[in-house]
Amino acid sequence: MEEAEQDQWFAEEVQPYESQLRSYLINKFPGLEDIDDVIQESYARLLKTRLTRHVDQPKALLFTIARNIVYDQFSRKKVVQFNSLAQFPDSSVLEDKASVAEIVSLRDEIHLLAQAVETLPKRCRQVMTLRMGYGFRYKEIAKDLGISPHTVKAQLAKGMRRTAEFLARYAD
Repeated sequence: MEEAEQDQWFAEEVQPYESQLRSYLINKFPGLEDIDDVIQESYARLLKTRLTRHVDQPKALLFTIARNIVYDQFSRKKVVQFNSLAQFPDSSVLEDKASVAEIVSLRDEIHLLAQAVETLPKRCRQVMTLRMGYGFRYKEIAKDLGISPHTVKAQLAKGMRRTAEFLARYAD
């Protein structure tokens, strides 16, 4: 992809939402100190994503990326104190790591789920991705896609049913 094309896409499809994104971040996270940093990081991640795949809903993805960046920042700032294991010499600690087989199985399941979602009609796939993949609420999806919340619910139900049918074919 040419740099000029990328710049034009950014100027037309992303940058116009900066003030809305800033307002969203201020309202949703009033204690957030580095709003400019979050916005810049969001832009960088969105552009990186666009290099590897087509972005249907740049605004929705931009807001999701920004929200996830803030959540990551908050989770990193949490301080958790752990007692030293030396204080508990008689305790037996089991390692809670997934085995290689479990990891491979999980990857296969995720790949199969992605295939199921890819078979859905475009609108249904968009709704499913925003709800299940990014955690958007019905009203957020409706607003971003320009449809009613009722349509979001109907498309989500349709997507869940079709995905379950797809997966059931592979379960046997």
